[in-house]
Amino acid sequence: MRLLAILAVSLSLVACAQQTPEAGSPGLPAPAEDKAKLDQLAKEALARWDAAVAANKGKPSFVPVGELTDQIGNWEDAVGGNNKMALSAGALVDKAGLSESAPADARVQWADGKSLEVPVMSAAQTLRSMQTGRSCDGCKPLEVVDARLSTKELATSRGKATVPVWEYVLSGTRVIVTRVAVSPTAGITVTPPPWDPNNAPGGLSVESATASPDGKKLTAAFIGSQGPASEPCGTDYSAYAVESANAVVIVILSTPFAGTMGSNFACTAMGYPRTADATLAAPLGDRSVLEVRQGLPIPVTIASAGK
Repeated sequence: MRLLAILAVSLSLVACAQQTPEAGSPGLPAPAEDKAKLDQLAKEALARWDAAVAANKGKPSFVPVGELTDQIGNWEDAVGGNNKMALSAGALVDKAGLSESAPADARVQWADGKSLEVPVMSAAQTLRSMQTGRSCDGCKPLEVVDARLSTKELATSRGKATVPVWEYVLSGTRVIVTRVAVSPTAGITVTPPPWDPNNAPGGLSVESATASPDGKKLTAAFIGSQGPASEPCGTDYSAYAVESANAVVIVILSTPFAGTMGSNFACTAMGYPRTADATLAAPLGDRSVLEVRQGLPIPVTIASAGK
């Protein structure tokens, strides 16, 4: 899940002259980015997104951002260790004989008043979508004993929306597990980039963005160096947007400290929340906002007038 929090990296202080951390590590001066390369990455991301929209024949779509599975309440001490691992691994079993019948279509309701009618999966089908088959090192699976259809607020590529979810009652705990019930047919399928997700060819990931009330400016939030480039270990950041009719990619440019830090100067390998503003050529509207490394949508908040 993308979180706007300090990225705590458990590394000690390192002497710059004796041990140089990987360039671009959070908290450390990032190398100056090759703008031409970043432009190309952004254009490729837009092309993949535009192709997915075209395959969907331009119909409105529901694109969730972040995790589809959540929980209501906290695990009790007696079961928390096991249940946390089990849920993370998708180890859930149906002890209730959940229905395979899909409910009637429901509506996704956005905060701006727009809505979209979407197909809803059955309780049994939605549960299967959580069963990933990943190992959880011998943990005891969670036993589902009941399910009920409800709603919750969720981040989407078009901002926060109220969406249908299934709430699953579990044996031996008061915690309720929730899962978005919207059928994948209501969304779009984007072709992933050809590189390893953990080793993208460039760019800095943006965690979220806030759009101005008129939709002409995006404030990107990301993790970077603590101080400005005028200070040792610091970096200055600027942002710009690459746009299409369906999406906007936010690109972050970094300019690191260019002075001499001295042989005994130490930098921490800890990241800090930073922001940068990008001006759009056209108001954002219903377009999705993508980060450049993977071309995936990020949460967007529309600022209130006067802020």
